[in-house]
Amino acid sequence: MKFFKLSPRGARRGLTALAIVLALTGLGFAAYPFVTDMWSARIQTGLQGEFTQAGAAQRYRLGEIKTGDPLTRLEIPVLGVDTLVVEGTTPAALRAGAGHYPETPLPGEGGNVAIAGHRTTYGKPFNRIDELEPGNKVVLTTPLGRHVYQVIAPPTVVDPYDWSPIEEFPKGGSFLTLTSCHPEGSAEYRIVVRAKLIESSEDVAERGKST
Repeated sequence: MKFFKLSPRGARRGLTALAIVLALTGLGFAAYPFVTDMWSARIQTGLQGEFTQAGAAQRYRLGEIKTGDPLTRLEIPVLGVDTLVVEGTTPAALRAGAGHYPETPLPGEGGNVAIAGHRTTYGKPFNRIDELEPGNKVVLTTPLGRHVYQVIAPPTVVDPYDWSPIEEFPKGGSFLTLTSCHPEGSAEYRIVVRAKLIESSEDVAERGKST
């Protein structure tokens, strides 16, 4: 059996090519968050136009919000967060940065409104939710009204397949649950923040009626 032997020059060329490939790969990983942030910013600009256009309130009132459509503006004053949340949590929808779990109530309704968001990519709106403390405010503004929630417990960390924070919540009242991957840059766990509605400007009984 014969073995192919590289010449010194061939070996150097091979090592140089490998070094270039590794450098480009590393550069790609480093640039990825920046590229996704630009993508998210572009999506957010388009969503802003849709969210403020005539007819947005009527579509929201009638429940005609499709996956990827803007659902609510989310603000976390203590963290400087101000982003539009879309309907749905599919990978495509979450390129906007944050998405509403469609099986959960709408902002202001009774039950548990649940929103997922990115921590390190696509605008990373939930990058610092681990810093939230009881008493901090989270504001959800829809085409129909404004809803203020107050964080009621420190963030918790659960298994990524544990759906209890979304499916289980205190009886009575309206709640908001924010979820994201944990730790940063990893999907090994899920970080969860729970808040309770303390102020609302919308008469939710009017939702569903046509104008």
